[in-house]
Amino acid sequence: MGRYVIRRLLQMIPVFIGSTFLIFFMVYALGDPVAALFGDKAPDPSTAARIRKDLYLDQPLWKQYLHYMGQIFQGDFGTAFNGQSVTDLMATAFPVTLRLTIVAIVIEIIVGITLGVVSGLRRGKSVDTSLLVLTLIVISVPTFVTGYLLQYLFGVKWGWVRPTVSPDAPFGELLLPGIVLALVSLAYVTRLSRTSIAENAKADYVRTATAKGLPRRRVITRHLLRNSLIPVVTFIGTDIGALMGGAIVTERIFNIHGVGYQLYQGILRNNSPTVVGFVTILVIVFLLANLLVDLLYAVLDPRIRYA
Repeated sequence: MGRYVIRRLLQMIPVFIGSTFLIFFMVYALGDPVAALFGDKAPDPSTAARIRKDLYLDQPLWKQYLHYMGQIFQGDFGTAFNGQSVTDLMATAFPVTLRLTIVAIVIEIIVGITLGVVSGLRRGKSVDTSLLVLTLIVISVPTFVTGYLLQYLFGVKWGWVRPTVSPDAPFGELLLPGIVLALVSLAYVTRLSRTSIAENAKADYVRTATAKGLPRRRVITRHLLRNSLIPVVTFIGTDIGALMGGAIVTERIFNIHGVGYQLYQGILRNNSPTVVGFVTILVIVFLLANLLVDLLYAVLDPRIRYA
């Protein structure tokens, strides 16, 4: 197991370098951060040249990337155009989005897997058909439509929750945004769980466990569910990074100042240091989540061994 983890960590290095360079290239090569800094006004040539020199933008792109990576390894992600350190922005934004992601993942796991098991064990029946139609509707409706609708109903019309989240963003206020963020992923988890449960329910090991007289609940939880969760865990693991980076719409609706909000502001204002810094951290989150998923395979299925 230890050798496998070390090998996977080494494999992450070229993936990290390639991903960050691609992000750096798209942000810095396809736009002019100095021009964006001045907006519609044309900057003075001498002032623009000085800013480019201070930001290391007068160097070739590969030198800019090496300079940026050197700063990252020293814990310096640069300075946003408003003068605030990108690291300080991360310190305030990532904890908020992390709490929102935790709420969404918990809802996605509990509700999605439960509905998937119920649907898979009753394949072809009315419950199964109803859940398939319901998940299809959830997947088809855009997140901003669901978000504004639930915000109006629960926050404005009925007053059960706050329409917007306070700056501290406690877990209690993140419940409704977490539901909105998790809905599409929850539908996919339900469908994956349903398909996997329905297929494995006919497997020999399930029939053997039933023939031995084991209680139905134990057959489902200890045998059927455990072997059926591998594709679901794969999806949830990759979904962690997607939820953190894809929360732009949800955070805009509920006025949550997290990663999605900062990315939106950075893209809108062409604030290159902010965009590159935040996306770099999201790349690391994706890589670590994938590693964790691979290690969980052996926990779910003892037949899986790592050399």
